[in-house]
Amino acid sequence: MNASPQGRADRGSGTGAETSVRTVACANCGRTNRVPAAAEGSPRCGNCGAPLPWIAEAGDADFGEVADQASLPVLVDLWATWCGPCRMVSPALEQVAKDLAGRIKLVKVDIDRSPALARRFEVQAVPTLLILDHGRQVARQTGAAPANALRQWVDESLSAAHGSADPASRRP
Repeated sequence: MNASPQGRADRGSGTGAETSVRTVACANCGRTNRVPAAAEGSPRCGNCGAPLPWIAEAGDADFGEVADQASLPVLVDLWATWCGPCRMVSPALEQVAKDLAGRIKLVKVDIDRSPALARRFEVQAVPTLLILDHGRQVARQTGAAPANALRQWVDESLSAAHGSADPASRRP
């Protein structure tokens, strides 16, 4: 069973990241897995152990837990529902998150619902994309781009921040 990009469980009565869970199909074995918005380490398939794409949503209340405290570098998508280019770039960002499973976390932030984050990151246009490393901004890009250009930007940003982003040099 494949999960749609919006394959997210209801938040129920909770409001924190601890109740936000997305269902993800493993690209390796096809098993579905529940991936929380915030957790230690990085998500792996419970069946085969393959890295899973980590895609989460965050807002003013839970951004610190979901993004700033993440153990992986975080690709932040600051977007708005009324923004056409934001809707066009979203599938490309999700593809980058799938391609770099186990190496990055994609966190989506609706700036209309999270004005404090829009101010924190001085958003002047959307989409605005950031790479954060333990809450510290290491790269920024504004505007939509195709998946291959976004992948190249993320790889270059990670290389500059952490040394080589080559998959062969991945930390275990």
